[in-house]
Amino acid sequence: MQASPSHVAGPTEQPLLQDTVGGLLARIARRWPDRPALVVRGQQIRLDYRGLHAEVERVAAALLALGLAPGERIGIWAPNRAEWVILQFAAPMAGLVLVNINPAYRAHELAYALNHVDCRALVLPRRFKTSHYLDVLIELAPELGDAPAGQLHAERVPGLREVIVLDDEPVPGARRWTKLAADDAAMAHLRAVQATLSADDAVNIQFTSGTTGAPKGATLTHRNIVNNGWFVGEAMRLTEHDRLCIPVPFYHCFGMVLGNLACVTHGACMVIPGEGFDALATLETVAEERCTGLHGVPTMFIAELAHPRFAEFDLSSLRTGIMAGSPCPVEVMRQVVERMHMAEVTIAYGMTETSPVSFQTVPDDPLERRVDSVGRIHPHLEVKLVDEAGATVPRGDTGELCTRGYSVMRGYWNDEANTRTAIDAEGWMHTGDLATLDADGYCRIVGRLKDMIIRGGENIYPREIEEFLYTHPKVLDVQVFGVPDAKFGEQACAWVKLREGVQATEAEIQDYCRHHLAYFKVPHYVRFVDAFPMTVTGKVQKYLMREAMAAELAARRD
Repeated sequence: MQASPSHVAGPTEQPLLQDTVGGLLARIARRWPDRPALVVRGQQIRLDYRGLHAEVERVAAALLALGLAPGERIGIWAPNRAEWVILQFAAPMAGLVLVNINPAYRAHELAYALNHVDCRALVLPRRFKTSHYLDVLIELAPELGDAPAGQLHAERVPGLREVIVLDDEPVPGARRWTKLAADDAAMAHLRAVQATLSADDAVNIQFTSGTTGAPKGATLTHRNIVNNGWFVGEAMRLTEHDRLCIPVPFYHCFGMVLGNLACVTHGACMVIPGEGFDALATLETVAEERCTGLHGVPTMFIAELAHPRFAEFDLSSLRTGIMAGSPCPVEVMRQVVERMHMAEVTIAYGMTETSPVSFQTVPDDPLERRVDSVGRIHPHLEVKLVDEAGATVPRGDTGELCTRGYSVMRGYWNDEANTRTAIDAEGWMHTGDLATLDADGYCRIVGRLKDMIIRGGENIYPREIEEFLYTHPKVLDVQVFGVPDAKFGEQACAWVKLREGVQATEAEIQDYCRHHLAYFKVPHYVRFVDAFPMTVTGKVQKYLMREAMAAELAARRD
């Protein structure tokens, strides 16, 4: 008997939501005005849905009053703060496109992001930990201090006009978030703009990379992210009585969609433990705020479970949450269920280009299925696994995972060629991930067509690092790949061929990267080689490099 094809379609009984992001918040605020909406412990901010909606409206109207026009891009380059959440709803309410910028970016990465989407405004704090955001921006736009607010003309970021600083200390040439104002005329303008918005309008740009190494701006609509947040929350069985602790970053879909939008679509409360992940702060927040849900990548849960003060905290309020971002070790999942009381924890799989979730486990799934699979297909989505010729493979066979449905992005911003490569003529998004589907529709991710490295939930694209290292005067050739790591899942490793007659050290290469790239992209291992393993046709064989490094590291541990 021939096996059925690896093709599944999600249920469609629940209709898709037709809300815009701003319309969603308004609807939820009318339904549950007095329910807690946002708790940000570090800033001592507590807002109910009435208060959150009022603040979002104020900021949305103020942005339009600055002269920003619907369809223009506004970037946010900041860690997890209340203002991030407010802008997540205010920008689309004003018809603007929110551009998520990784807080770990350095100057050349920031410049690329701003210029690629022609960002008109940028919201940022002065600093966070060792990242001095304002200093980096001034490096790109030294004219900032001389230009009146709203009249910035910088050569390296020519589209940027407005800089909005989250701190209250004045910055010459920039505006202060706390001083953004909206009068009656601005509110009337906002109402007029809202009447023109469609759920199919672009609302968000998130940067992702492919084999070319150049970051691409995945462009998502209201419909994409509102519905994905809704169905994620449905799988978690969220209600207006839930309080979700969100230590994962907002610039990523995990925080923004699986966290914030999953909460708002269900009237639940977003609880933010800090600007960046801290295991102790997360445990304190869950216990003191009586959170019912907790999100994290496996390394976050590992850090929480291993914290020396773990036993001090009453986590009995927890029941649900999402573990995603990289494969979950079975023992970690068991400890999360048993020691953290998260009996209904779910696993989710997706990618930025699909808003992001396509598969998710549900509380009724046995624990084994929540570890050995990423669950079953989400509603209103369709997935098939195909071979190299594009034919659907039989159940149980490995194929490339392709997704179709409401969640597929509009495309890569201003990049038709890469959009056509990623989304075929029939609307299938080719993910580059290798997977299997079993007879019950459970999906297992078994590998990647692309060489993307996942380090503790952060996506690292080797070609981007390789292209940067080619700018080092001593580097002749370089190959970057991932090697297994007990703590982070994977670490980046660079094999480097030096130019003739020069010498370099591992620290020298790492320092060169550290000054120009986000910390998680800096190769953890650097090896100097005379040649790379190649096929007879001249193609580099990264899998052989990976095997060699894994063997070296294993021998070192022994």
